[in-house]
Amino acid sequence: MTPDETPSNFIRDIIDESRASGSSEKIVTRFPPEPNGYLHIGHAFAIQVSYSIAKDYGGEFNLRFDDTNPAREETEYVEAIKEDVRWLGANYENRLYFTSDYFGQLYDWAVHLIQNGLAYVDDLSPEEMREYRGTLTEPGKNSPFRDRPAEESLALLEQMKDGAFKDGERVLRAKIDMAHPNINMRDPVLYRIIHTEHHRTGANWKIYPSYDFAHGQSDAIEGITHSLCSLEFEFHRPLYDWLLDNLPVPSRPRQVEFARLNVEYILTSKRKLLQLVSEGHVRGWDDPRMPTVSGFRRRGYTPESLNEFCYRAGVAKRERVNEYALLEYCIRKDLEEKAVRRMAVLDPVKVVIENFPEDETEFYDGPNHPANPDMGTRRVPLTKEIFIERDDFMEDPPRKFFRLGPGREARLRYACYITCTGFTKNEAGDIVEIQATFDPESRGGSTPDGRKVKGTIHWVSATENVPLEVRAYEQLFLKPNPDDAGEGQTFLDNLNSESEKVIRAYGELELAGAEPGDRFQFERKGYYTVDPDSTTEALVFNQTVTLRDSWAKKQKK
Repeated sequence: MTPDETPSNFIRDIIDESRASGSSEKIVTRFPPEPNGYLHIGHAFAIQVSYSIAKDYGGEFNLRFDDTNPAREETEYVEAIKEDVRWLGANYENRLYFTSDYFGQLYDWAVHLIQNGLAYVDDLSPEEMREYRGTLTEPGKNSPFRDRPAEESLALLEQMKDGAFKDGERVLRAKIDMAHPNINMRDPVLYRIIHTEHHRTGANWKIYPSYDFAHGQSDAIEGITHSLCSLEFEFHRPLYDWLLDNLPVPSRPRQVEFARLNVEYILTSKRKLLQLVSEGHVRGWDDPRMPTVSGFRRRGYTPESLNEFCYRAGVAKRERVNEYALLEYCIRKDLEEKAVRRMAVLDPVKVVIENFPEDETEFYDGPNHPANPDMGTRRVPLTKEIFIERDDFMEDPPRKFFRLGPGREARLRYACYITCTGFTKNEAGDIVEIQATFDPESRGGSTPDGRKVKGTIHWVSATENVPLEVRAYEQLFLKPNPDDAGEGQTFLDNLNSESEKVIRAYGELELAGAEPGDRFQFERKGYYTVDPDSTTEALVFNQTVTLRDSWAKKQKK
């Protein structure tokens, strides 16, 4: 999950100090997602933090689903999360758990709290509870049901479990301190009534534990030693510890908080990501513009690149925002070593090589990877008619334009030299064809007289090629902080209407056998991966990343 060099951070310092003091406990960490959506890049960061610590210290890593809210959870999300965690390289083999496995034990512990005068069933409505809770500057006040006898609360809790009451009609609350400066300690809710079938337990339960009640006790059941959480749980830690102190749990985990991962132009709110999907602003949870793990995978990112990015972002105690350019650097760095090279023309204009023999094809060898001979070569066909990129030709080129123009000579990559002899426009003034000649002695990219040309352009045969649909991407949002909206606006007002462009393009014949998930570098353009929408008759490619940071240049301009 991490590079060979072991990173140093405050969590590892805690473990190292404990071991230096003589502790020999086996490190056990966990990743506890709620199955109410797909994992995003922030989750990938949390997974790496917990998994790498367990792995590096010879410990164990659990994947545990916090499935305590059946109204929002689905089996689809469970399966998608399992796939994402495996893809990221976090091995949870034989260590897959669900909080729903512990519903019976958690209920027994709720009974234990009531019997010991530490919990009670409350009849206040949600609105009344908010009123009684107080504010950050004013203490709350006790519920009129706070001192109800334990026997009465036990009987009511059993009736709640059996479905005798409506949703929200009663709750079980811890009895702590309504004047506590930490508002999370003001008699928090431990159980609520939800008449919704659970994706695993069906209709067996009518009440479900709150996250705060289930989280620490599930950690204790599994023997978690270090419960690593994001910073927003820092104010929940006193409750986490209070419950562990007052229940007969089998072990004592320690909660440690770290800053979550924030990245420019990226949202990690599950609610807002769900809104993007449900309102049709994107193709789905795995849309290549989405910051979900499945979206990055579909776009062509590798698990190594995402883990490298998380490693470079680092573990910290304070929130900060990482540059999107670092994420792109990590995938370029990874694919530079792995992706085979192919030529594709994304904005084609036809070139007719007038002195090339009719109905003939010449083949040239192109390396699959310029730095790795072991990856072999492929055969590239040259014909009388070819396609080049429209911006590789200029009607009136400036002096330092080293590609094709009237009277200008350029090198066709791997093949030969051609010289422009003319061009044809349509009625709208657009160039529709370029005429050229080639130097037969320049086959292979050099000539007997040793002359040099400065410009090399990529190309594809106009008659022997593979038609492509290429989906080019920009940032999904226009602002580094997508939530930075004006008065009366929302994050949706910052959506980039040009975040996806569908391009009709042409690729060399060697692309014909490409399969979904295959990654390529289109020479001089960027990295692309085959989309699952592809068929044997129609290939669809997603732009993973350009060779240069064109988005940053566009924003600067």
